Amino acid sequence: MTRAVLSLGGNLGDRSGTVRGALVALGEHGLVARSMLYETPPWGPVEQPPYLNAIAVVRGDRDAAGWLALAHELEQAAGRTRDVRFGPRTLDVDVITVTGDDGTPVLSADPELTLPHPRAAERAFVLVPWLTLDPGAELPGYGPVADLVQALPADDIAGVVRWEQPA
Repeated sequence: MTRAVLSLGGNLGDRSGTVRGALVALGEHGLVARSMLYETPPWGPVEQPPYLNAIAVVRGDRDAAGWLALAHELEQAAGRTRDVRFGPRTLDVDVITVTGDDGTPVLSADPELTLPHPRAAERAFVLVPWLTLDPGAELPGYGPVADLVQALPADDIAGVVRWEQPA
């Protein structure tokens, strides 16, 4: 058994319906907890609309590659295309961390799945929802999520706005 933290987001089409649909689908794959939805500014060099983001915690009989495969299945079901790097998308699902039953983090330098996610410590759209979901969360190799949020620029934090009440 492993536990994974997944970041979900989308900024095309029915953003809330797509992200919520992916969260519902995760219910069939060991969903333990989910954050509220947050509207966030787009990240990257391509001009695009704002995102809706959420964090999900899942637990199941998958290894890290299995969680990545599930993430890709969810993206494909939502009609994701990979035309432009860092471009707009219907759904993006990133594997942020994977831990074993004993709490030991899975570490990977594989370019297909680097764990923990190599840019998670810098991304308010990951850290703020994760902190609200799990105030004691830690990003392996980086420290407590609360400390990482405090280290972010104030403008980055201010750009992450709660979009819905808890489900």
